[in-house]
Amino acid sequence: MPVDDKVRSTKLKFKGEKTKKKRKREDDAGEGSSSGVSRRRRKDEDDESPETWVLPEDANEIRGPTFIMHPSDPSPITVTYDSTRGRIILHSLDKEGTDGEEPSQPLGILERTPTEVSQVWVTTRVAGSPTINLRTGTGEGKFLSCDKHGLVSADREARGPQEEWTPVVLPDGMIAFMNVYEKYLGVDEVAGGTIALRGDSDQVGFAERFWVKIQNKYKKEAHEEKKKKELTMDEVNIDEASANKLYQAWGAGRSVVSDQDKKELKRARKEGRLAEALLERRAKLKSDRFC
Repeated sequence: MPVDDKVRSTKLKFKGEKTKKKRKREDDAGEGSSSGVSRRRRKDEDDESPETWVLPEDANEIRGPTFIMHPSDPSPITVTYDSTRGRIILHSLDKEGTDGEEPSQPLGILERTPTEVSQVWVTTRVAGSPTINLRTGTGEGKFLSCDKHGLVSADREARGPQEEWTPVVLPDGMIAFMNVYEKYLGVDEVAGGTIALRGDSDQVGFAERFWVKIQNKYKKEAHEEKKKKELTMDEVNIDEASANKLYQAWGAGRSVVSDQDKKELKRARKEGRLAEALLERRAKLKSDRFC
């Protein structure tokens, strides 16, 4: 082989993944409020590539390709799916080298990103639902599930109640996953010293806390949806307030709404037909005023 020929690396690289060392941010510890830190982080993320792996700040942001890690001691681990054996593996992140070599300076857990497709789960959810489904990113696509005994597996191609998880964002930014039985997912040492996933914990402790990373474009998508929802609710509230002022104010400017009207509007809001109910109510008030 010629001297200048280089052996191509077999390490998997994701689109948008940076190879250069990330620049260090200024140390803001102790300066400013947590909301200020959150805003700065969001600004930095806005400048990042859509495929950059970031931390979610809200449960609704957990969607699309998802990287799940646990800060186990002495080595952090990631939840991996072995498609060959059809089972979940908790893989040590410190065993990963660069092109087969040990890294000179081990990365902190928050700097980790997936290096294999088997480390990535695909998060899906029904619109408006607080629960999510976690599907394997490799193989035939199996859903992470937990039965009533706390046994966790990924061997089902269809989703049901046992495949539903409710992500809970903790104050420090870590995530806890609650199953349909209101028990929490956690790591546990089983026979032989092997670490495995369990889903039968009643409370969130160290074993039930995970770091989760998603891709930046999905986080932005969640923010856009939230903004649209807030704008829609503002428009509805303004419309309702205008109706009250125009057609219900009398006697020293007091706004009078009957209990029956309140019940009907509340029911209409739940059924998604508030605008229609407001129009009907306006017509009725006009008719009452001119009768």
